[in-house]
Amino acid sequence: MSLEFLITSLIVVASPGTGALYTMAAGLSRGSRASIVAAFGCTLGCVPHMAAAILGLAALLHTSALAFETVKYLGVAYLLYMAWNTLKERGGLGLGRETGARTAMQVTVEAVLINILNPKLSIFFLAFLPQFVSADEAHPLPHMLMLSAVFMLMTFVVFAAYGLFAASVRDHVISRPRVMTWMRRTFAGAFAALGAKLAFTER
Repeated sequence: MSLEFLITSLIVVASPGTGALYTMAAGLSRGSRASIVAAFGCTLGCVPHMAAAILGLAALLHTSALAFETVKYLGVAYLLYMAWNTLKERGGLGLGRETGARTAMQVTVEAVLINILNPKLSIFFLAFLPQFVSADEAHPLPHMLMLSAVFMLMTFVVFAAYGLFAASVRDHVISRPRVMTWMRRTFAGAFAALGAKLAFTER
């Protein structure tokens, strides 16, 4: 495993996106435990994309406009749904001290869906992983699985750090209604912006 792979993976994982945003929102709304669960869910959401890339199925999204557009607009719709829920203080992203009970499974499912419904991830892994596997590799599959496992571990650690930081300032946020309102609007706006960005994404 090369240092180049580790550095590139860290840059990709640490770049703010829907998963990091959701994990931070979970930390602010539910505390440290929810942020860890959200980070775990976002990490699980990478599995289908990595599996698709390793098995070559991601090529379908790259070559089929219909398949890509279908997954893309499902992702856009879900991000807009998350933005609406956040703005209206419903679901797992309502920022407040007294929020409705949410099970770990519900938070996990939301986090998994956020990453699954992003077709760019499959194409990214299809282009990303092979770069770090030698063309004359005798057993490329185990090598790609190892690289995928490292990427997922890095994803969990970085997202958990984001979430725990958000959870650490939770009391300061929820004790100030005005700050809480602006945080909610910021998260809702960010989800909507990411949805718009995804909508205009081309293969």
